[in-house]
Amino acid sequence: MKTVLQCALFTILFAFSAIGNAQELNYEDGKKYNLAGITVKGNTSFSEQTIITYSGLRKDTEIQIPGEQISNAIKKLWKSNLFSDIEVYLVNTDGNNAYLEIRLADLPELNEVKITGVKKGKVETVIKENKLQKGTKVTENLVTTTKNYLENKYRKDGFLNAKVKVNTTDVVNDSLIKPQVNMVVAIDKGEKVKVKKIKFEGNQILSDKKLRKAMKNTKQINPIRILKRSKYIEADYKEDLTTIVDKYKEIGYRDARVISDTLVYNDDKTVSIDIKVEEGEKYTFGDVTFIGNTVYSDEFLRRKLRIEKGDTYNGIELQKRIADNSSPDADDLTNLYQNNGYLFSSINPVEVNADGNVIDMEIRITEGKPAYFNNVTVVGNNKTNDHVIYREIRTRPGELYSKENVVRTIRELSQLGFFDAEQLTPNFKNVNPEEGTVDMEYSVVESGSSQIELQGGYGGGGFIGTLGLSFNNFSLKDIFKKDAYTPIPMGDGQRLALRLQASRFYQTYSFQFSEPWLGGKKPVQFSTSLSHTKQFLYNAFTRSADKDRRFNITGITFGLAKRLSVPDDYFTLSQAVSFQHYNLKNYNTGLFTFGDGYSNNLSYTVGLSRNNTFNDPIFPMGGSNFSVTAKLSLPYSMFNGVDYEALKNERQENLDIISDQNSTSSEITEASSRISQIDQERFKWLEFYKVKFKADWYTRVVDKFVLKPTVEFGFLGAYNQNRGVIPFERFFVGGDGLGTYSLDGREAIALRGYQNQALSSQDGGSIYNKFSLELRYPITLKQSAKIYALTFLEAGNSYDQFRDYDPFNLKRSAGFGVRIFMPAFGLLGIDFGHGFDPQPGETSKHGWETHFIIGQQF
Repeated sequence: MKTVLQCALFTILFAFSAIGNAQELNYEDGKKYNLAGITVKGNTSFSEQTIITYSGLRKDTEIQIPGEQISNAIKKLWKSNLFSDIEVYLVNTDGNNAYLEIRLADLPELNEVKITGVKKGKVETVIKENKLQKGTKVTENLVTTTKNYLENKYRKDGFLNAKVKVNTTDVVNDSLIKPQVNMVVAIDKGEKVKVKKIKFEGNQILSDKKLRKAMKNTKQINPIRILKRSKYIEADYKEDLTTIVDKYKEIGYRDARVISDTLVYNDDKTVSIDIKVEEGEKYTFGDVTFIGNTVYSDEFLRRKLRIEKGDTYNGIELQKRIADNSSPDADDLTNLYQNNGYLFSSINPVEVNADGNVIDMEIRITEGKPAYFNNVTVVGNNKTNDHVIYREIRTRPGELYSKENVVRTIRELSQLGFFDAEQLTPNFKNVNPEEGTVDMEYSVVESGSSQIELQGGYGGGGFIGTLGLSFNNFSLKDIFKKDAYTPIPMGDGQRLALRLQASRFYQTYSFQFSEPWLGGKKPVQFSTSLSHTKQFLYNAFTRSADKDRRFNITGITFGLAKRLSVPDDYFTLSQAVSFQHYNLKNYNTGLFTFGDGYSNNLSYTVGLSRNNTFNDPIFPMGGSNFSVTAKLSLPYSMFNGVDYEALKNERQENLDIISDQNSTSSEITEASSRISQIDQERFKWLEFYKVKFKADWYTRVVDKFVLKPTVEFGFLGAYNQNRGVIPFERFFVGGDGLGTYSLDGREAIALRGYQNQALSSQDGGSIYNKFSLELRYPITLKQSAKIYALTFLEAGNSYDQFRDYDPFNLKRSAGFGVRIFMPAFGLLGIDFGHGFDPQPGETSKHGWETHFIIGQQF
């Protein structure tokens, strides 16, 4: 302020001198005049009247010269950020009248800006963050601010030697009405500075190694470290200083502190860090008393707190057991109250005595009134009908407030797959502690719930292509409403899927429909599916499919799945009844010993699963998912009166005739025909049981790195060993898991790093196991596309018979990949897997395989 006034006074004194009225003028001795006229001169595109208006000066008003009004006029013109070189002159006086002249020039506008030293994709970000759009007024402040902002930004990211230069040049063009400049922002980030050494002084209780380990973000150079690099980033380093103190507090040294820390620049362009600590003395917990609690007894709260007199003082753990902010559903005192209605409760630990390094604690509790949900609403759903959302909501109007139910509601809405899990939020409205009520609003952002499935890969004898339409939020009741087709009836949470899968050798057509809330009252899912498959035999002469030799399968399935309440409501019991009819025409292979005939498969499947994975179903950051299923046929051999032992013996006798070199051709033909008849009788109605188990765990390890271990097991058995294991329903291990067509009910088990289905015999295995360890990291989890990278270790194998089973005889692989989820297309990805063991028929390790995944998730 003083600078502006002094400038104004100097300008006015100069003006008096210029017109020959030089006299000693002081700011305090200003004379009052009538402002008779104001003129404007200078290089400006603004009109005279506009500039005068900006200045605040008004003709025919009283003005003191020099005085506050002229100072304010100069200040207003500067504040407009439109002008430079602002000067106000007293050009003439006539008696009591004064005439002023304002001389100024427009600030130049930014014509174009060039950013050097960063990637093209980052240029737009630099321009936006620093407001360097075309037409921006270029001031010294803009230049300085841009330089300082960019240097500080890169230094915070670990580029301690970052330098930024900002140069401007005038645009020379006589046709320009306004002055313009071009700007060049030259960014030299330099290299990220590595931390050569971290040294500690004053530490006796904890070694340098333990303290360095406590620093999660800042690490000294170590060539064998992979996940954390030794980069100095100021913000992360400051956070690590806090974790050092927290480490001491966890073992009772509550007075520990960092006295000083010094950053030392080394000649080899690295830095070293010297940290001086003061450890203090060790403390233990004394008496822990509770004050203000009426709902829960002292003894109950003490068991919940799990801190006893004499325990080592741990302020960090104490705070977690009162309120663990890192986990919304933690087992702490705050959630104990908030899960039982006490939204307005507060719990504060207070140290009341610290004699002899023994700290007595008071846990002061303000319970408040129990809170009840008043209004519960949902906003943001334009396609999904309200009843689909409200039936998943665990918080009902009039019910006691429960934080646990709010968290569970967010999880259930996320698992629907209709909304962006990252943007699903609960909003507290009209919180009224006096009346004990709260309104809850769930804000959702709808994502695409219909998908086009395009799937491709090699398996089953050639290229396999899939085209499918999946409508995951379908509305069956609106199919006859013309206005509902936008482009299809949607909003009732039902699923409709149409799928065509084909290669040169087979075609599969399928239809699936499911209703998650049958009857609308309870979470009982009804599902049905129809499918038809045509399989053609390979012709070795033409190297193509022989359409006259085919194997057709027609199937139908009805299923019910019910959410359980015991042991908890994460469990689901599912049941299904299915029927498949297999029809063979001149289809003679090693797998099927009868080339003409049919077989029927009537089976019952029962499964128990538990899924408590965290909110986002595409990228869960915690929880687990396991399932165990059993698929059973009727034990026909117990009541159909067929002597399967005699058939088995007869079959073996005919096999002996075929293998006997002395047998004639007619005897061999007759024996082969009889074997075919016997097998037709054995497999007219399939008799089997099939047990499968799969479990996934998701654990967040560091930052957003998520570890996913998986265990799988499958077994296909027979009730009657004389009848034998059926040639259908088998396991085929290896590859990307594509080729899961319904031919004979086979299942393709992915094991990356090997060719598709290459780890099983030609007829498929009757038993398999697989182990997988996957480390995932999200690149982006935005609604438009969710992308994550992964690395994996896998091992597995399949076995023809149980007596061959060896859980340690595994085919191992490792690799890396990426997944992209787009709502319209589902999950896309590519994996590069390296097989460490030979495939059957090979003598050396298999090596690298590339797996391209469309519409499938591991």
